[in-house]
Amino acid sequence: MSLLNLTEENFDETIAKGKALVDFWANWCGPCKALGPVIEELAKDVHDRAIVAKVDIDAQSALAVRFKVMSIPTVIVFENGAEVKRFVGIQPKETYLSELT
Repeated sequence: MSLLNLTEENFDETIAKGKALVDFWANWCGPCKALGPVIEELAKDVHDRAIVAKVDIDAQSALAVRFKVMSIPTVIVFENGAEVKRFVGIQPKETYLSELT
């Protein structure tokens, strides 16, 4: 599965089953732009095992509020719709990958 862009309308349904990694980001955020290629690589690497998605906090501010995203980038790992791990700031690709295997 390729990298998904989530909205309020499709968020819950998309992450409801299995593992999902969601990157909360904004276009004006330098560290978010640096993390972008890593998230894209993850989507390719785990396409058969997990969902990898992004949430633009400017366009989907209600999701940012709901998940108490105070700093970006914030990456949250979900399992069957429940948050299991949260990373604030940029982490190495291997750190994210270890949460999805």
